[in-house]
Amino acid sequence: MKPQILLVEDEPGLVLTLSDLLAGEGYAVQSATDGRGGLARATRESFDAILLDVMLPGMNGFEVCRELRKRGNRAGILMLTARGQLPDRVAGLRLGADDYLTKPFEVPELLARLEALLRRVGKPERARVNEFRFGQIHVNFQTEEVYKDECRIALPGKELELLRYLVEHRDSVVSREELLEGVWRYQRGVSSRTVDVHIAWLRQKLEENPQAPRYIHTVRGVGYRFAP
Repeated sequence: MKPQILLVEDEPGLVLTLSDLLAGEGYAVQSATDGRGGLARATRESFDAILLDVMLPGMNGFEVCRELRKRGNRAGILMLTARGQLPDRVAGLRLGADDYLTKPFEVPELLARLEALLRRVGKPERARVNEFRFGQIHVNFQTEEVYKDECRIALPGKELELLRYLVEHRDSVVSREELLEGVWRYQRGVSSRTVDVHIAWLRQKLEENPQAPRYIHTVRGVGYRFAP
């Protein structure tokens, strides 16, 4: 099922832009344009995450957040606001928000934070993948065999682990930091450049045109996305 997202925002242009963006990323998006409407919808329906503006008419985002947590709502809450002062950020987090993003923000950062939020609040993990096919590639992670056009190719060590992580998080944006933790487990001396080098090696072996990759896409400023 698609992750269910509630967007509570009173700027019509931003509602339209974010709704289209998130729908294009595979999310099911509903919206409300004021605090009381957002509270009612979040109470009446089930959402995986709520993008909640602070400056809302009728009932501000802080009040909505406080009331949702008081009612036992455990959806992930990412607060969106032009108010970037430290006291405001602390106030939102103390009321139960999971994360805080100051306007104006970059789209890749919003997507990365939303992905991380969904993981933290207990979105069911993807099933462990033992075998996978995409394009002309066939991978068996149990036997560590990789074939391209029926010819076996070598993916040693971390390359195979990295591919498995990308496969198991396919269609999601994964940051370099997430890959460092999930694949390298933050070993001493590992840097984000190491991730980039291994991605380049995977592209050389798996992509028809490594300079214009079909499967492993760069998300500028954030990380990568595997789209089989």
